[in-house]
Amino acid sequence: MILLFPWFIPLVTYLLLGPHYLSDWSTFVGATGLNATLGFFCQWILDQVTKRITDQYPSLKQTATRLILLLVAFMSISLLIILSALWFYTQFHLFAYVYQPGVVRHILLFNVVVNLISVAAYESIYSLTKWRENMLEKEQLKKVNLQSQYESLKNQVNPHFLFNTLNSLSSLIADEPERAEEFVNEMAKVYRYLLQTNRGVETNSTSLPTTDVSATGDGELTLLGTELTFIHSYFHLLKTRYGQGIQLAIAVNESDQIRLLPPLSLQMLIENAVKHNVIHVSKPLTIEIKSTPDGQLLVRNNLQRKPTRRVLSNQIGLSNIQARYRLLAQHYTMPLEIRIDETDGYFTVILPLLNTIRL
Repeated sequence: MILLFPWFIPLVTYLLLGPHYLSDWSTFVGATGLNATLGFFCQWILDQVTKRITDQYPSLKQTATRLILLLVAFMSISLLIILSALWFYTQFHLFAYVYQPGVVRHILLFNVVVNLISVAAYESIYSLTKWRENMLEKEQLKKVNLQSQYESLKNQVNPHFLFNTLNSLSSLIADEPERAEEFVNEMAKVYRYLLQTNRGVETNSTSLPTTDVSATGDGELTLLGTELTFIHSYFHLLKTRYGQGIQLAIAVNESDQIRLLPPLSLQMLIENAVKHNVIHVSKPLTIEIKSTPDGQLLVRNNLQRKPTRRVLSNQIGLSNIQARYRLLAQHYTMPLEIRIDETDGYFTVILPLLNTIRL
């Protein structure tokens, strides 16, 4: 409006009234005020319509649809306002106005040009701003994603985890050498998978399926079947340590095992369950992983909170899983949000399962 109105309103008014517009001060003031009021009213309507269209079609992928709708809205609304104004001018002979078909055609053509320029300017500014926002958000989420992977790896190789794992191993070596050997094999699989995932590379190992990476190429997704194979090895370490104090039940549809999710998501959820709940033979912690009827993955555990203060999460867990899904959502036309529920004595997380990246 700041750029358009100072010259658009006087020019259109001059086309309507001719030299009389500039020669009579009362006509100049009255006609300019009337047309400026109509212009502001038209602009207010266009602002409301533009906001609705932009809210409904906000993404850069919807630029063509948004552009067409804006052009239709601008052309039709401004045309309606101009024709209504011309009718009033003619009907009431405002400011000695005389209808001239040639002048009206020039005004309508001028209106088309102005609308094309207005929509082009708005869309250029909006698209550039949206692109910058998307790039900034993508970089921030990538940073969170990389930090999440780093923290996950660091958490698994820290002295506390390593001490507990080796302590479990040492108790087996003397008394149960066969179980100790099996424990070492599973431990090797766990560390191999963690290293593969965090380095974003693939392996041809037959003992543990490859970390299949999606079309993003950044190791952002892995097959659910691959993740479950890792979880079996990871849970073996927990089972050796806690015995009958911890249980795992997996009921995942075979068709869902070829779908995708962020790597280490299940490990983070199991780790949180172990970290925040009492684990005892008399009060076993039960963790369930199963498919839902709507094609998602449900992970839940019975709630038996530790009576101590809340354990720090070391910046990994639910917030990082959510951040990964937000990053992946940029490649999809639908939002990807995990659902969290804590009712009826259970802590439940539902993860979306993906088919492929939609670029």
